Amino acid sequence: MDVTVLKDADLNQLVYNALSFGTAVMLGAFVYFLTQIKSVAKQFQSGVAVSAVVVGIAGYHYYRMWSGWAEGSMNEGYRYADWLITVPLLVIELLIVLGVTKDRRKKLMTTLVPATVLMIGLGYPGEVSSNDGTKWTFWILAMLPFLFILFTLSGELKAAGSRETGEVSKAIKSATTVLLVTWLVYPIAYLFPVIFDVTDGIEATRQIGYTIADITAKGLFGLMILNIAKARSGDSH
Repeated sequence: MDVTVLKDADLNQLVYNALSFGTAVMLGAFVYFLTQIKSVAKQFQSGVAVSAVVVGIAGYHYYRMWSGWAEGSMNEGYRYADWLITVPLLVIELLIVLGVTKDRRKKLMTTLVPATVLMIGLGYPGEVSSNDGTKWTFWILAMLPFLFILFTLSGELKAAGSRETGEVSKAIKSATTVLLVTWLVYPIAYLFPVIFDVTDGIEATRQIGYTIADITAKGLFGLMILNIAKARSGDSH
């Protein structure tokens, strides 16, 4: 969906700055995570590497959105292309460092990864539609895999946190909070055009909300993953 740049110059600049900030954070986090791969035990290095890939991909897409906004339009397809790649990777990076058995991890990946693809795929038609009924329909459909993913991941995080002690347990509990709070932003922001009259203020709020959620879900969550990996690495020495 192409969204014409907002008529209100101040709000337009605010969204522009938010997208610029999102680009800088993602690309900065990409470089940082690359430098941290060797700082954790070998079995957790792939998890940190996936964190780097996630923010690197997000940085590219944010650059495209930022550039598009500067030129007068917003292609929501970039957000969904980004989510289609990065959300499954977020699931994978988490499972790598949680300490679940290989069989359990494989089973979770075979259910959660397809669920993330289904969630993003179902969300897109409603996002680009101008019809409220269509938006509600696809929101409801996308919420089914969304709730399954969130319920499953929060359960795994809580289980991991309860069986661990010390810094590992604290790091896992922090990641649980970030996951639950951040992911709830997306379905709320999705419905803004349905719940409210579409004004410059509502569109600006939606774009900034998505951007803050992405920064938290990818950059901050990646830091949580790194903290878990470092805590586990300390326990393994």
